[in-house]
Amino acid sequence: MSIEWNDAIKDFVTYLRLEKSLSSNSVEAYIHDVTTLKDYVEESGIRKKPEEINYDDLQGYILWLNNKNKNQNPRTQARIISGIRAFYRYLLIEEVIEDNPASLIESPRIGFHLPDVLSVKEIERLIEAIDLSKPEGHRNRAIIETMYGAGLRVSELVNLRITDIHKDEGFVVVTGKGNKQRMVPIGNKALHEINLYLEKRRMLPVIHDENILFLNRRGSKLTRVMVFNIVRDLAARAGIRKKISPHTLRHSFATHMIEAGADLRAVQEMLGHESILTTEIYTHIDRTFLRDTLIMFHPRS
Repeated sequence: MSIEWNDAIKDFVTYLRLEKSLSSNSVEAYIHDVTTLKDYVEESGIRKKPEEINYDDLQGYILWLNNKNKNQNPRTQARIISGIRAFYRYLLIEEVIEDNPASLIESPRIGFHLPDVLSVKEIERLIEAIDLSKPEGHRNRAIIETMYGAGLRVSELVNLRITDIHKDEGFVVVTGKGNKQRMVPIGNKALHEINLYLEKRRMLPVIHDENILFLNRRGSKLTRVMVFNIVRDLAARAGIRKKISPHTLRHSFATHMIEAGADLRAVQEMLGHESILTTEIYTHIDRTFLRDTLIMFHPRS
């Protein structure tokens, strides 16, 4: 079976969106990777169709990438190689090819760097740094309590709706990656701060979307950048010198849950991770905690 590059890429987009239910950002990343391979094929004069590409061609492509981007981050290269693998797995599924030329391509070794985690005391300092006398004070406190209390991504936070909050049951409905929804428990402290904020929210002169929970002073939905700025400014005000972002609150939530003895599968569900391996990497459990856990629970310790 023969297929042109543009047709293969177009069909790959449909597969990613409809069958894999990937987000727009993920689809764009995959398509960028395959389009880069197409550019290499055209620029190098190989003139092969997708199904004609072999292992040596892909090795040449990687060398071309390295020469083109001298200081390319190993993570970026690994992501590109992952995208090419996904493309050829798709062609294999569609029986365009019989063997996957990308299966033997090795990704560069990547050093594992965990983001900073805030301690419980630092979380408290962050919250205490909020000036409740300002119009946005109660909103910002509700934002921090919600992100840390439920482990939300910033994109999930800004899209949170009032009807997503089920106060009596103590859950929020979160729309995560690929528009997949999950029920996440949320603590009484976060719910209390949301209630206080909603009282202030009613005083906004204009509200453009009555159902969106967190609004700016003009009554519009917050952007991700605005939440980044809120967290960064609060950290500076609290004297926290770690490099933090909204994602730090999510990471801190997961870490504190695991260190307190929460089941890893439960944390996986709350975070919305498809694989337990992602949760294991994401939740930074220190060695002392692991050793203490073994001593406490192993029958021969």
